[in-house]
This record gives sequence, structure tokens and C-alpha cells, in this order.
Amino acid sequence: MADAPIPNPLRIAQVAPVIFPVPPRGSGGTERVVYDLTEALVAQGHAVTLFAPEDSRSSAPLVSAGPSLSALEHMYGKVAPGVPAALEAMQLDLLRERLDSFDVVHCHGEFAHAAVLGDVRARSITTVHWRLDERDRQLFFGHFRDLPVAAISASQARALPPANLAGVVHHGIARDRYAQGDGAEGYLAFIGRMTDQKRPDRAIAIARGAGMPLRLAGAVDVGNPTYFAAHVAPALGERIVHVGELDDAAKQDLLGKAVALVFPIDWPEPFGLVMIEAMACGTPVIAWDEGSVREIVEPGVTGFIVSSEAEAVAAVAQAATLDRATIRRRFEARFTAERMARDYVALYRAQIARAAR
Repeated sequence: MADAPIPNPLRIAQVAPVIFPVPPRGSGGTERVVYDLTEALVAQGHAVTLFAPEDSRSSAPLVSAGPSLSALEHMYGKVAPGVPAALEAMQLDLLRERLDSFDVVHCHGEFAHAAVLGDVRARSITTVHWRLDERDRQLFFGHFRDLPVAAISASQARALPPANLAGVVHHGIARDRYAQGDGAEGYLAFIGRMTDQKRPDRAIAIARGAGMPLRLAGAVDVGNPTYFAAHVAPALGERIVHVGELDDAAKQDLLGKAVALVFPIDWPEPFGLVMIEAMACGTPVIAWDEGSVREIVEPGVTGFIVSSEAEAVAAVAQAATLDRATIRRRFEARFTAERMARDYVALYRAQIARAAR
């Protein structure tokens, strides 16, 4: 059930990236978060305008400069390398023309919005949906010291200069998108890009060690196209299956029937949306101790945190002892879109007050 409308609604601009539509058709965790946040803010009574590609859909008014990059690639095949930057410039120009129409501007893009916002940076929030510890971010925040940033985990926030940190807001998803499943099919699930950051090869080793079937879901990473052929494809067969990218209905089916989700990452994951999607299905999460995992998984309640394949195999044996109804309740208490929206509104109001001072 949506929150009741609140007094003193805000005029909010949500500015999405230009790569995928909002919500995405398949891949696109950032666009999924932008969609769920926008819908929750509208349900709570705020006046939201979504700046996103024209192939998006939303309960909020949509301002678009053109189609998403993914739509252009579908229509024309491979496009010129400069197309994403051109699409972003077009969208940000539409935002620039309307900056005075909003109490707060919330940007989910990469870099260029900071320059476009100018004096409006004081009443803006930026959410970066990627790691913050690389050189490009260090250069960026070294210059834009007055850009308020909402980190998506405390782990991500540790790489952010204190002057930029406006707060931490964990992701949330629509409460009713997924339902509790029974885990009765007896397999392990993996959802993620087929790349060395997500480590489906580890998932394969865990499944073999536990003597269980494994279903792998996710696209071959365009940035690491040889990884799948070298580390995943040779293992595929009757018990280890790659099912490709999934829509929400297929993800419900995969997660709801799985004994557990394995999340064997090998990088400082800023959040890990699939962990809360699994919890929404009542499915335990067995996750590597990296990045945000300790903030998301409650050991012995919603899953297990491990540091080796042996620990993961042992956790698989314990996963069926966890209560799936409890896991679902912890999702509802911690990771809904309604909660995410309330947390962001608190940051918005605090930022507006600081700007006024």
C-alpha cells in the first residue's frame, strides 16, 4: 500500500541516465531504482518530473530529448561512440531550461550534470550507482566540492570526500513486484553480468561443491566479452544452465523457486540490487564479504556472509533452515521503495534548508 500524501509536497526533478529507458526492459539497475523512486515519490504526493529517454514510462510527467541509447542500437545497430554524450547533453539542456521550476534536482548520471546545475548544486542530490574509489571520481569530486551526494551504502560512502556526503540511502524496490516463493525446485540461483566482477565461475564451483543444480541469469558483459566463453560456457550442461537476461516475471520464477541466491562478487559492490530482490522472494542470500554486503545481509536471518568457496558450500547446506517468511518480512521492513523515498525526501528537505541558509 502506498504512503498517504504528505503536507508541503516538493517539486522534484529526477534525472535518469540515457542508456536504457525507465524502467529498463532487462539490464539496468540504475533505471530500475529511478523508476521505483519516482513512482514512490508520486504516490506520496510530491510533484515529480522525470527527465529520461522518450521510450520510458512513468506516473510522473516525462521530459525527453530523444530515445535511449538501447533503443537507437535496436533500430540502427551499433552507433557512433559519441552518441551517449550527445544524448546526455540534449537531456541536460532541457533540464537547464527548467531548473527554476524545482525545489530540488536529483541526478543519477555521471559527470556533466554538475556543471549544468551551477548555483543550483546547493539544492541538488547526486546518486552515483557505481564505485567511487577510481581516479575519475577522485578528479571529479576534487573539483566539485560543493556537490551533495547521497551514497547508496556506507561502504560506497567511505570513498567519498566528507564535504560531498549528504547522507546514505539504501536502495528499495516496489513492495509488490515480487512475492514469497517456496524454494521447492532444489537449485541455486545466480543473477548478474557474466563478468569477473560478479564471478559466475565461483557460483559454478559452489554449486558443484554442494552437489546442486545452478541456474545462471544475466547478460554477457559487453565490457568483458571473452569472460563468458572462457569461464562459464565450458561448464554449462544439464545441471548448470545459463538462462540469459530475465524480466520481472521470470526473475520471480527463478528466485522464488531457488533454495538460495549465490552472490559471489569479487569487487567493492556499491549495493547489489539482486540481494534485496531475492529477499523479496523470501530467498536466502549467500554473499561474499565485499562492498555493501554486510549492510544488506543479516547473517543467520536473511542469508550468510562468506569469504571462501568452502564457507559458501557450508552455507548452502544451512540455507534451507532459514525461514522464508522472516526473510520476506525483513525485506518489507528495510528495502521497499516507500522507505527509500522517505529517506530521500529527508535529504531533499535538509539540502533545501542548507541552501536557504
